[in-house]
Amino acid sequence: MRTVKATAAAVFAVMGAGAAAVAAGRLASDAALKAPPGRPLPTEPRLTVHATAAGQIALTRDLAALRPGTYGLAGDGSHAVVGPVLGSAEHSADTVVRRLERVTHGTLEPGDKVWLTPNVYVGDPGAALGLDHADIDVPGELGTLPAWFVPGARDTWVIAVHGLGTTREQAMNIMGVLHRLRFPVLALAYRGDLGAPRRPDGLNHFGETEWRDLDAAIRYAVSHGARRVVLHGWSTGATMALRAAERSGMREHVSGLVLDSPVLSWQTTLRALALARRTPGALLPLAVRAAQGRTGLRDGPADGAVAADAAGLAVPT
Repeated sequence: MRTVKATAAAVFAVMGAGAAAVAAGRLASDAALKAPPGRPLPTEPRLTVHATAAGQIALTRDLAALRPGTYGLAGDGSHAVVGPVLGSAEHSADTVVRRLERVTHGTLEPGDKVWLTPNVYVGDPGAALGLDHADIDVPGELGTLPAWFVPGARDTWVIAVHGLGTTREQAMNIMGVLHRLRFPVLALAYRGDLGAPRRPDGLNHFGETEWRDLDAAIRYAVSHGARRVVLHGWSTGATMALRAAERSGMREHVSGLVLDSPVLSWQTTLRALALARRTPGALLPLAVRAAQGRTGLRDGPADGAVAADAAGLAVPT
């Protein structure tokens, strides 16, 4: 009898450990599968505002704060734009001084927590850039997809698709130059975005299902006068562009691809986001398996399925 009880206890212990491992894997996978649009990814560190002066802002010294280029600087209730690092500006050893281009809204006070974002502009193309635009509805398989349309004289449209953790506001980074070149621009909100249909399972699929919303945008563009389209995507949006160029029934209208940091390996992306949430390394394989079980994402050879598909494209990229 004692042996039976001991065996039962061991079995329950193993079952409990297995259930805990499954739960831990699901929780770790949430870092990527439930990343909300418009909020910082786990890989984006929070920086502290140390001081502001005329045209300058001092931030916590971090690799993120040292990135070259121009970025949005977002906080809870605030948005600003920062330019290059000002190496000659006076600062302490634990801070970095960048050019403060403008404060879009809110205030920046010492002690505020902020993060860098690719969304340099906020609002809509009219308020942010002074561009005439229309708010349009694109019919999609899950429902209506909101989009901005900036008209242009050409019959080649640029369809812009934002990336993981951002919104269609990211497309405004390129609207000004495209408008000057007379390209019509369609900036799409897709499943899971504010105002767009919910994802059926509530999870991000790294472009593997989301590309169908881009397919709907291509169909809209062609039905409204576009002879050709150029797909411009960032991150998961770039992966959506690859998938649409490969799979869309309208792919003969795709004349070009502009891909900024496409997710070529969803497993690598998931691991990076999970690690940024301080997931122990031993749990990362569980996170990958949990993501596969929850989304049906395939496990390509060396996780290079997207890259292999892209290699077969004849579209200028």
